[in-house]
Amino acid sequence: MSTLPDSYTQYPNRREGYDHGLYEWSNIHNRKPIKWPGEKPIAVWLCVSLEWFPITPSGPFKAPGHMVTPYPDYRHYTSRDYGNRVGVWRMLDAFADAGVKASFAANAAIAERYPELIEAIQSAGHEIIAHSTDMNGTIDATLGEETERALVADAMHRMEAATGVRPKGWLSIARQQSFHTLDILKDEGLTYCCDWVNDELPYRFNNGLIDLPLNHELSDRTIITVQQKSADSWLESMHDAADWLTKEAAGAGSGRMLPIHLTPYIMGLPYRIGALEALLSNFAKRDEVWFARGDEIVAAWEDQE
Repeated sequence: MSTLPDSYTQYPNRREGYDHGLYEWSNIHNRKPIKWPGEKPIAVWLCVSLEWFPITPSGPFKAPGHMVTPYPDYRHYTSRDYGNRVGVWRMLDAFADAGVKASFAANAAIAERYPELIEAIQSAGHEIIAHSTDMNGTIDATLGEETERALVADAMHRMEAATGVRPKGWLSIARQQSFHTLDILKDEGLTYCCDWVNDELPYRFNNGLIDLPLNHELSDRTIITVQQKSADSWLESMHDAADWLTKEAAGAGSGRMLPIHLTPYIMGLPYRIGALEALLSNFAKRDEVWFARGDEIVAAWEDQE
């Protein structure tokens, strides 16, 4: 009878939680209570993905929502562009009507190609987060540290040049990182990233960077496109999440966070946008909800860290 070699069960990084030294692992109920501004129990974070899909073929890794039929994939290419030409403007109107602010995770290519959109986002008081160069700008372990550093630096430089502001937040394509990414983001002067989805409150990595979890399960892409549910079902899911978090926050005596990830070419369609408007209208009337940009949530958390 054979046994596993010791290397399978004995290694330097074995510890409570994940087996690495990137951050100090802890259960959410073991941390000191968080209080959001106005004693609101829930911080609702709206994060909109502004994506530019090159019509050229991608590499071996395709991000969710990428071209799927043989090149050139005009059907999917133009449906994605619909989000930037039509859908996102409906979202901006919905945010304005509800009086809420959001974060927009934008590819550098979006900032360069859609200046009117960027101006509208910034003039309305929304935040812009860096979202790589374009939807082919993916990160994985095979990229190599030097190439990855060049990719992140290029995205940050182009975003700052196009918007006049250096982003504080970063969302990787498909939330993909390598073991070098956290240090690269820190070296580029970023305050937080949104790629690690293993919590419902911010936490800090050992290098000082903060994670603001953007749970993919709470996205319109997952609920509507992947799970094939209706916009009404998405709306019900968001209400259920808010109700549960309100109850949990009261029991724990600590604030909670509800991240809502939105995609203009999905939720911005005319038969779905009404569900987003209904959600914003309902949440805006709830005493327990604090609508906040990503940088505002991070700042409020840092003040109590």
